[in-house]
Amino acid sequence: MRVGSGLGVLIGFAVSVFPAHAEEFTVYKRLMEDRKAVTATVESADTLLARARIGGTVGSLETDEGDRVTAGQQLALIGDRKLALQIEGQDARMQSLKATRDNAEVEFRRAEQLFAAGTIPKVRFDTAKTAFEVADRTWAAQRKERDVVAQQSTEGAVLAPGDGRVIKVHVNTGSVVLPGEPIFTIASGAYLLRLRLPERHAQFLQSGQPVQVSPRGEHPAPDEPMREGRVALVYPRMDQGRVVADVTVEGLGDYFVGERTTVYVATGSREAFVVPANFLLQRFGLSYVRLKDGTEVVVQTGQAVTDGIEILSGLKDGDVLVSP
Repeated sequence: MRVGSGLGVLIGFAVSVFPAHAEEFTVYKRLMEDRKAVTATVESADTLLARARIGGTVGSLETDEGDRVTAGQQLALIGDRKLALQIEGQDARMQSLKATRDNAEVEFRRAEQLFAAGTIPKVRFDTAKTAFEVADRTWAAQRKERDVVAQQSTEGAVLAPGDGRVIKVHVNTGSVVLPGEPIFTIASGAYLLRLRLPERHAQFLQSGQPVQVSPRGEHPAPDEPMREGRVALVYPRMDQGRVVADVTVEGLGDYFVGERTTVYVATGSREAFVVPANFLLQRFGLSYVRLKDGTEVVVQTGQAVTDGIEILSGLKDGDVLVSP
């Protein structure tokens, strides 16, 4: 009876150590991408500047950071008191020139009648005609000058050059601005990630190359998967010893412009041990694997890849693992 009970305990222990459907995996060296973690910044594909078309004082700001705007929408209003004074002066001068022009026309019509009746010589008629034409053209030129000033006064409205989101307001209400000075910065188009890679890795970076983007946040959930992006553009000029590239990733619309995230870029390949994630045990903050003979070995894990996790130490080529 004792032998039978002892045999039952051993069988139960064996079943608990090696489950009936335990998977096996043979450790071997394989080539894997050597990925470098770099910090990328969320940027807009295009950045537009809404500029002041005239100089003056900012009377009102009709939008703020974070607001979405459409092309042609009025964002602010700039006023210039000098333009109003110029228009008043132009109106007064136009009235004076209009009176001069009307008087010259009356003289011309009278001279025309007298010349037709043979009362005055042709020289006097030509003089009256010339005086009328000069007065008429002077009055017309003054009207054009007033139209120019009136147009300038309407250009005090700062308009959005395109659709997008306002990411910066450069002035406050009451600020004095000059013509051409930027008033708003607008992020237009889709968002992308801009990364900078050390020049020693520049040879591995090319357009269309896939990259891995870490989950958003400083401490993402461990089971949250990485997203895949692609290198859209590699800039031909280096900046402070680094090559600059743009990466397109879906779902960046809710990110902040300037927000940073980690991107993993392939910078070559190397030999390494890769073990499927379901063969790892986590206990007391350490990672374990179980060998076929039942021994549990502490391992040091490296970067995660698509089909497993890199093992830096604790295993050797040919080890057979069983799933827990």
